[in-house]
Amino acid sequence: MDYIFRILRFDPKKDQDPYFQDFSYESEEKKSVLEALMDIRNDQDSTISFRYSCREAICGSCAIVINGNFDLACRTDLESLRSPLVVIEPLPNLEIQKDLVVDMDPFWEALQKIEPYLHSEKIESSQGHLVDDRDMDRIFQFVNCIMCGCCYAACPVASRDERYLGPAALAKLYRFVRDPRDIRPFADLSRVNTEGGVWGCDTIFECNKACPKDVRPADGIVALRKKLVIEKIKRLFRLGR
Repeated sequence: MDYIFRILRFDPKKDQDPYFQDFSYESEEKKSVLEALMDIRNDQDSTISFRYSCREAICGSCAIVINGNFDLACRTDLESLRSPLVVIEPLPNLEIQKDLVVDMDPFWEALQKIEPYLHSEKIESSQGHLVDDRDMDRIFQFVNCIMCGCCYAACPVASRDERYLGPAALAKLYRFVRDPRDIRPFADLSRVNTEGGVWGCDTIFECNKACPKDVRPADGIVALRKKLVIEKIKRLFRLGR
């Protein structure tokens, strides 16, 4: 089938504004969008820049906007688009470094602020830390996050408020807070009890729609809000005794 790839191009070193460039592409084989982009780069224009790594929908590196939808280029089959025109754009809300490559620093910095790792008690390595399957089932949804940045790019709050941590960071925080092995103090959770944290979310669920792994980050944000309110009420009752 014959396709037209309309790719957004921008090199800040020489371009004033982003622009679209069309490439003709023909393939009789079943190809992913990533494979097609690699063919175009290899055969037509070696200056096209884009990210990829695992090609197994695990690393999240190849997240882009395909015909207006957030997805991973490696797992999107050309046939599934059902269109001869394939419009490729970089993730919004993040500065373009070149073509489809964006600056992910704001995304990683937000993630770092919530300390995305287990705060657990020291135990004998030989014993491990057994966890009930039911407890893990409650957080499995959030464990699936591959840090692709689609939810952050789709978030209208992140586009207007640089203080906002974003859906991925907040959902990842809930993943650890809900983990029975995690013992982080309530003070750590209070850090997101702000407009830059859980209360900044507009709850319009664009992040849920954008997530290619069905993590539903907004679910974690809503759950964090509930936990904060419940903990505050508990503390008030303790003080009243």
